[in-house]
Amino acid sequence: MMGFALRRLAWVLPNIVVLTFLLFATTSGWLGSPAAMMLGTDASPEAIAELNRRFGFDDPIILQYLHWAGGALQGEFGRSYSTQQPVAAMIAPAFPVTIELAFWAILLAVFASVVLNSLVVARGAIGALSTGLSIIGVTIPNFMLGATLITIFSVWLGWLPTTGWSPWEDGAALHLKHLILPVLTLFAFYFGSFSMVYRAEYRAVERQLFVRVAAAKGLSESAVSFRHVLPSAVLPVVTYVGLTLGQLVGGAVVTETVFSIPGLGRLFVTAIGSYDYPVMLAVGSIILVGVMVANLVADLTLAAMNPQIRL
Repeated sequence: MMGFALRRLAWVLPNIVVLTFLLFATTSGWLGSPAAMMLGTDASPEAIAELNRRFGFDDPIILQYLHWAGGALQGEFGRSYSTQQPVAAMIAPAFPVTIELAFWAILLAVFASVVLNSLVVARGAIGALSTGLSIIGVTIPNFMLGATLITIFSVWLGWLPTTGWSPWEDGAALHLKHLILPVLTLFAFYFGSFSMVYRAEYRAVERQLFVRVAAAKGLSESAVSFRHVLPSAVLPVVTYVGLTLGQLVGGAVVTETVFSIPGLGRLFVTAIGSYDYPVMLAVGSIILVGVMVANLVADLTLAAMNPQIRL
């Protein structure tokens, strides 16, 4: 297992370097001169040239990247062009918000899709319910589903707040009220996709010989389903979780914008609107590295569950 983990890590680290460099080069090339953005439209060419020289903006792109990466490894991402705050101070409160939102959405989606589609009675009413929820989650866009949930549960019923975020310090009940609708919005898509993947694998495993032998021994249908079929059928879901983390980033951006949640997604959208290069680069890099690390964790989890992969 250790050898497998080291091999996967050896692939991840070069990929992180290459992709963050491409992100750095693309972002800097798209936005133009950082010095001109910092000084404003009335700045003279001489002032722009002096600032370029002082901060190294006219250095070759590889040297600029190495300087930026060295600071990023120490948690230093520069200062925001729009607020003049340290970028790290802006990211620090937003990062745990996005992590919590993504964690609950994925956890609930995996649990619900596996349990509902493993139940024997899923062939009846629960099966129809699971299929209907899967279709809704896959076909309805996040922004439309979020707006629909706000209309039903906040405007019509008045049960939950419409938008905003409440930290744990304000009370667990208030925090959970603000968390329910955003988590349901993200949960819907993942429940649909996870259910389809799991159900297809479940039907394939169900026809294998060891499952028929377990049923012939007199085990109940529930015991066969949860003890014999589920451990094998859940493996593709673990892989799919890693593959869809990139989509989670896009979903989180839309969801945080719809519900006015102060997470990384909303911070990224705000930075794009104000052409705030340091914030865009920092948030984009953190998201990119986070997705790759999460993919590594998914690979190691799958390898721990399935010895054939390690071999």
